[in-house]
Amino acid sequence: MASTLDALRPTARDGSAYDMPPPTFQEDLVSVERHTPGGEMLRRYWHPIALVDEVKDLPIAVRVLGEDLVLFRTGDGFGLVHPRCAHRGTSLLYGRVEDRGIRCCYHGWLFDSQGRCLEQPCEPGGRSPNCDKVRQPWYPTEARYGLVFAYLGPLDRKPPLPRYDVLEDVGPGERLHANGNSIGSGGPPRMPCNWLQTHENVMDTWHVYVLHSTFTENQFNELMSIRPEIEWERTATGVVAISRRNLPDGRKRLRRVVEVVVPNVRIVADPRLAVTGQANNVAWTLPIDRTNTRIFTVFRLPVDVPAMEGAGPMYNGKRWSEMTAEEHQRFPGDFEAQVGQGDITYHSEEHLASSDRGVVMFRRALRQAIDDVASGSDVPGTAVGAQDPLHKVLAGNFIEEIAS
Repeated sequence: MASTLDALRPTARDGSAYDMPPPTFQEDLVSVERHTPGGEMLRRYWHPIALVDEVKDLPIAVRVLGEDLVLFRTGDGFGLVHPRCAHRGTSLLYGRVEDRGIRCCYHGWLFDSQGRCLEQPCEPGGRSPNCDKVRQPWYPTEARYGLVFAYLGPLDRKPPLPRYDVLEDVGPGERLHANGNSIGSGGPPRMPCNWLQTHENVMDTWHVYVLHSTFTENQFNELMSIRPEIEWERTATGVVAISRRNLPDGRKRLRRVVEVVVPNVRIVADPRLAVTGQANNVAWTLPIDRTNTRIFTVFRLPVDVPAMEGAGPMYNGKRWSEMTAEEHQRFPGDFEAQVGQGDITYHSEEHLASSDRGVVMFRRALRQAIDDVASGSDVPGTAVGAQDPLHKVLAGNFIEEIAS
């Protein structure tokens, strides 16, 4: 029997906000925690968690995929451990970093980078009979490209850390520059929203033509404001978006390729066209937790090109951090468009169209990876025991002659 409230509700939607159903999001896509569909999929991949240069003589707190951890530098690499000491539970954030590992401030227990207990100074002889049985929960780490990567998944499924051709074999007069300030967001170093709504933006190709018309760089306005032809294609590891624009001279065409690699690698061709040919950067969208995100980017640069710190688009002649609240409204960018969806966007309220095909394709690629994990299969790019994989970057700005 219908309730009194049911009788009061309109029988047909008339567009009133009063008639909106409770909004929902797609849990499998936005989840990042252990034992959730998205979280388990994400844990089959390596993730950057800090810049190498951020880790000095003190341990640092990091939050990754909803887990609070402690990162420290040893004599031969890095260690990443659960913060509560296995002895009496005080935080190893206050531990002393030594060449062989991290020593708890409370009773001096020393743990190496794999959590093995090496010393217990308060015990007779410096070790109890059970010392070898004590293990501080830990995760594998590896340094590459100026970043510290971590693998938070099951050890028997740990894949090799991928390499990217544009970041390999750095030649004379070149260098790699690692940045952790979320340059790809167009805003501050952290984004207060779910990782997916910023990452899938890379495949939302039409937004460049509309949203970024507020960029004030002349070169961007002259070329990128030309309405493109866009198509998307699945690859073995993700999705690419291909935009084509005939240049004003009528003889050449810009083919701009942007790439995402499942789950969270983004390779974006320079939108200002300062770099032509293959893209010169690779970026990773790190889910800190469900509602916070950080983007790490590694650039391949000539040695005489300044570092990317503070770089970003100009709006009304200003950097994002210099703008007033009114200017953020008048000149919104990626940060406003993505964070403006809320901390987790409501998928139930979307009305997707043909121009959203790239977003749909990427979500399907993620769901396939989630299903692969659930069925016990390897996910793309993570075959256990495979040789160190080299990813050949497809993204870039390519100037082509128009066939007559």
